[in-house]
Amino acid sequence: MMRSFRRRALLALCTSSCMAGMALAQPAQYPQPGKTIRLMVGLAAGGSLDAQARTVAQKITEQTGVQVVVDNRPGASMMLAASEVARANPDGYTLLYAPSSTFAQNPHTLNNVPYDPFKDFTPITLATKGPLVLTLHTSVPAANVKELVAWAKANPGKLNFASFGTGTSSHVYAEAFAKAAGIEIVHVPYKGTADAARDLLEGRVQAYFDAAPTALINEKTGKIRILGVAAPVRNTFMPTVPTISEQGVAGIDLTSWIAVVGPAKMAPELVARVNAVFGAALSTPQVHDTIAKGAYETSPGTPEQLASEIRSAYDRWGAMIKAIGFQKQ
Repeated sequence: MMRSFRRRALLALCTSSCMAGMALAQPAQYPQPGKTIRLMVGLAAGGSLDAQARTVAQKITEQTGVQVVVDNRPGASMMLAASEVARANPDGYTLLYAPSSTFAQNPHTLNNVPYDPFKDFTPITLATKGPLVLTLHTSVPAANVKELVAWAKANPGKLNFASFGTGTSSHVYAEAFAKAAGIEIVHVPYKGTADAARDLLEGRVQAYFDAAPTALINEKTGKIRILGVAAPVRNTFMPTVPTISEQGVAGIDLTSWIAVVGPAKMAPELVARVNAVFGAALSTPQVHDTIAKGAYETSPGTPEQLASEIRSAYDRWGAMIKAIGFQKQ
């Protein structure tokens, strides 16, 4: 009788311990009701990156009931936002929505980058892909790239090129364009796309490699022209705009992308859940169609695919930056 009781007690204790162990092994619900996800953006509010992040954030809130707040931290070529995420608790509630330049260009173009693009982040998912486009204020009498190059050669040092930060893709494209075309430019860095685009519209700067969404909107004002696409092939959403390579300036053909990453050391189960949440939002027709209006396409994928994309972009941009003789700043 006593032996039977002891066996039952031991079995109950073992079952209880095993169940507790299984409970501990299970990842916590993500996202948790009542908690807020901070989606960090390294550029000022009002630009195309910010608009994309807010579109995705709103859809996640609709789908999960959990609030997603876009937290803009402009400055230092988007490194302020990136470094804050790198230092954050790897619990999935502080994430970075960032373009390829954060990972693939900054380490090659800037001194004292406060993060390692491979060691300090956990890849979650690729979000979108799309080109930068060469925009020009209408005060410059050029309807295409060939005419712009001719004007710049006739007016050395008078072509002011905006960028959304020193060392960013818009800056590297401008320097690569100038070297390939054999022209002189003056670089004018800004803290974000909105500020750069505003000064282009006002004619304070003449040229700018802008994100396609902003450029398409601003072209409708009649104050700027879109001269070319910085990509290997024409963009599906604006097929009449030729690539820059088509117009005789080669080498400006690396496609930009935007990704979601978290701090390093996120648990694999949590990474899978965060990936699923963002993938579900990016895959909706509403988000796809909204982002497509800016000539970007949604491209959700696996964390492994994003890790491979970061490495590939880092290597390709590094080779391009070295080829044009760009000096770290």
